Amino acid sequence: MKSEKEIKVVCIVGPTASGKTELAVRLAERFEGEIVNADSMQVYRGMDIGTAKPSADLRRRVPHHLIDIVTPAVNFSASDFRREAGKAIADIHSRGKNVFVVGGTGLYIRALLQGLVDSPRGDERIRCELNELADEIGNEGLLQQLAQVDPVTAARLHPNDRVRIVRALEVYRQTGRPMSEFREDHGFADELYDCLMLGIRVERQELYDRVESRVEEMVEQGLIAEVEELLRQGYTRDLKAMRSIGYKEICSFLAGEIPLDQGVQLIKRDTRRYAKRQMTWFNKEYGIKWVEYPAAFATICNHVIEFFERGEDHAKSTFQHPGSVS
Repeated sequence: MKSEKEIKVVCIVGPTASGKTELAVRLAERFEGEIVNADSMQVYRGMDIGTAKPSADLRRRVPHHLIDIVTPAVNFSASDFRREAGKAIADIHSRGKNVFVVGGTGLYIRALLQGLVDSPRGDERIRCELNELADEIGNEGLLQQLAQVDPVTAARLHPNDRVRIVRALEVYRQTGRPMSEFREDHGFADELYDCLMLGIRVERQELYDRVESRVEEMVEQGLIAEVEELLRQGYTRDLKAMRSIGYKEICSFLAGEIPLDQGVQLIKRDTRRYAKRQMTWFNKEYGIKWVEYPAAFATICNHVIEFFERGEDHAKSTFQHPGSVS
C-alpha cells in the first residue's frame, strides 16, 4: 500500500459561489473519482440550504465524503477534519479511485496537506471563561489582552474573529507559551500528499453578483424554515455552527431583532466579505494553479491528466497568480 506522500490528490479551492462543487463533480465523473468535502459547514447535518451543500442529484452522480457527519452541537475542528479526511482518502485510494478534495475552508486544506500546529487540545472550562470575558469587555478588549501575551498572533487576527482569539488565549493559559511559538515550531512545512491544487478564478463583480443571487435563492428555497427546524430541535444560536453566516442573521430575524430584508442584506454583505477573505488566504498559499471555469474546462482536464500521468515534479511547475478580490 502506498504511503500518504505517494497518494495523488486533486484539490479544488476558491471563494464561495465560484463553481467548485460543479467542477469537482465533472472531474470526478471523468476521472473515476470520489469527492472529499473541505467546507467547514457542510459537515453539519440539518444545515443544507445555508451551506450550499451539493444537491442530491450531484451526490448520486459521485460519492461524497465528510458531508452530514456531525450534528450542529459538535465543535468540529481542523484537527477533526484532518483525521476524518485522511481516513476517507485512504479508503478511496484503496478501492482504486481518484481523490478530489473540494472546499473553500483554507485552514482545512492546509491542515490536510501540511498538518497542524502541535498545540494542546482545548480546555472547555478556560474557553467558557474567555467567552464570558469577551461578552463583558468585547472582542476588541479580548484581542488587546492577547496582544499583551502574543503580539504576533494578535496582529494576524481581526477583532471579529473571536474563535481564534479565544483559542490563542486558551493555549497561552494552558501552556504559558504563545500560539505563535507553536506555529513557528511547526512551520507548516510537511507535504502529506502528492497534490495538484486548482483554484477557480472569478472576476470580482461577477463573484459578488453570484453571491447575491445565491443568498436570494437560499431564502426562496427555505432557509428560514431550515433555521426554525434547527432551533426547534434544540440547537441554540450560541453554538459555533449556528453563528455562521446565514444562520446567525436568520436567528436574529426569528428573535424579532431585525427585519427579514435587513437580515438578507447582512447575509449578502458578510458573504461578500467572506469571499474576499478566502481569496486573500488562497493568494498566500503556495502552488495553486489558477484557472477559469467553465470556460477553461478542457484545459483543466489536461492539467489533471498530466498530474495523474507524471511524477511528483508536476506539482512544482510554474503557476499563474489570480490577483486579489477587493
